[in-house]
Amino acid sequence: MKYITYIALFFSVIISAQEDPVKQDSTEVHYMYIEGDSIPVTSVELNEVLVLPNLKFEDRAARIRYIILRRKTLKVYPYAKLAAERLEALQERLDGLERKRDKKRYAKIIQNYIEEEFSAELKKLTKTEGQILVKLIHRQTGKTTFQLIKELRSGWRAFWFNSTASLFDISLKKEFSPIDEEEDYLIEDILQRAFQNEQLKRQEAAFEIDFYKSVNKWSKSKGVTNTKG
Repeated sequence: MKYITYIALFFSVIISAQEDPVKQDSTEVHYMYIEGDSIPVTSVELNEVLVLPNLKFEDRAARIRYIILRRKTLKVYPYAKLAAERLEALQERLDGLERKRDKKRYAKIIQNYIEEEFSAELKKLTKTEGQILVKLIHRQTGKTTFQLIKELRSGWRAFWFNSTASLFDISLKKEFSPIDEEEDYLIEDILQRAFQNEQLKRQEAAFEIDFYKSVNKWSKSKGVTNTKG
């Protein structure tokens, strides 16, 4: 599918950056003073854990829609996570090249690599999976796919890619907003459950997402409701 190829071209300029070193959990040492003696006390910073509400579906059709959305979300999330991990390293590498010719040559090498190694997989995505991928790229990078293509290539290419994708009802300008769109809220719910179940490796969103505020808004909507259990 051509529209997936255009998304794949975006990944062509981010896929080959080196892995960032894993950040280890930090342990902070405090000192308690008892009768003139200092006693070291260690404390470990823990990540915030969301208490996820129980899901209750209005009917069988709503449950099936959620299951399908979950399958698609779990499938495309790793691509969006990869984009966020590589973007900073890529930009640093491009900034280190002084000549415009060297930058173009480097981008071309990466493009050939992605076409050989990853395009076949990305082309297998369906229309809905492609749109979910666009949303998750925004969640993980803080920028729409359109903005990233515009920055890494050119405004004309970004416009052309978006116009082509729109023929398949995919907008590269689509943002991820759980508070405004129920599907995005369900995607966020799916991600949080997958993080806690270790189905997916957690990567924080590039911007703040008030999950409980979204729960409160959409809990009364049709299709799926949430109750604290």
